[in-house]
Amino acid sequence: MPKHDRPEQSNVIEARAYWVTGPGVGELRRETLAAVTPGHVRVRTQFSAVSRGTESLVFHGRVPESEWRRMRAPHQDGDCPAPLKYGYANVGVVVEGEAELMGNSVFCLYPHQDQYVVPARSVVVIPKGVPSARAVLAANLETALNACWDARPLLGDRISVVGGGVVGALVTFLLAGVPGVQVELIDKNPERARVAQAFGASFAEPERARGERDLVFHASATEAGLNTALAVAGKEASVVELSWYGDCPVSLPLGGAFHVRRLKLLASQVGTVSPRARARYSYHERLSLALELCRAPVLDVLFEEDVPFSELPSTMSRIMAPGASVLCQRVRYA
Repeated sequence: MPKHDRPEQSNVIEARAYWVTGPGVGELRRETLAAVTPGHVRVRTQFSAVSRGTESLVFHGRVPESEWRRMRAPHQDGDCPAPLKYGYANVGVVVEGEAELMGNSVFCLYPHQDQYVVPARSVVVIPKGVPSARAVLAANLETALNACWDARPLLGDRISVVGGGVVGALVTFLLAGVPGVQVELIDKNPERARVAQAFGASFAEPERARGERDLVFHASATEAGLNTALAVAGKEASVVELSWYGDCPVSLPLGGAFHVRRLKLLASQVGTVSPRARARYSYHERLSLALELCRAPVLDVLFEEDVPFSELPSTMSRIMAPGASVLCQRVRYA
């Protein structure tokens, strides 16, 4: 057979990725992966997780133009408002690339995609004994860790966490394990009492929340929630703000007892690591610590039934709906 008539061998590998194509809509798109060159790895995804915080704002097209560049995810393709692929909680197995990583389960700040090629430094090996299905919490756990580093809770503190979403729940999980600390999770959804109880914390709806708290974390991303956080804070207490509001303006009652009680409102943002930990923890060290914390089986209370990756376009609207009961929506790729 003449050389030019022989069928060519192809090493082209196609992947499928979830793209937001407009406000509240998305689709799966095919793309060709880059070749795996030295210093890179190809990862086959096992699980990813949908964030109802920042990712919800991206999905609904509510990221203000001034923040389009700052809010880019590490491996985002496309630009706000759409089309783009966005996400930062991906767990998979290294199937090609650096020999020392082959076969390892890894975490990567990558969008919802069934396989991908990244620099080897972008993945963090999941410790032995940590289930891959639970390791998708690592990104949100890093956010919760950073908030605790910013706040520096003391033994014996009376602490409230306003907002029982994934980040608020994970802050509750971390603080409830500190000896002598009393933690109350505050949420308008009474179903969040189950999460608080699992973590060893108390629960209250806003109108029944305890006051005079030494430290308050706010993670509801609502104006009402932030007002509750200020209302329950005791004299000279700190309120740590974990929410990002996108294009929604927020009004605060600073004309009330805010000044008399000498309250402090502190921004905590995972994109900038707390100055109290920056010198001691590199990117890999922070995520490695978060992954170690994923050993706790009690964290499974945050998951409901997995969504198959193929069904993500048809279910994302439900996941992102205001008031949806889902905490951490895990996506399954098998």
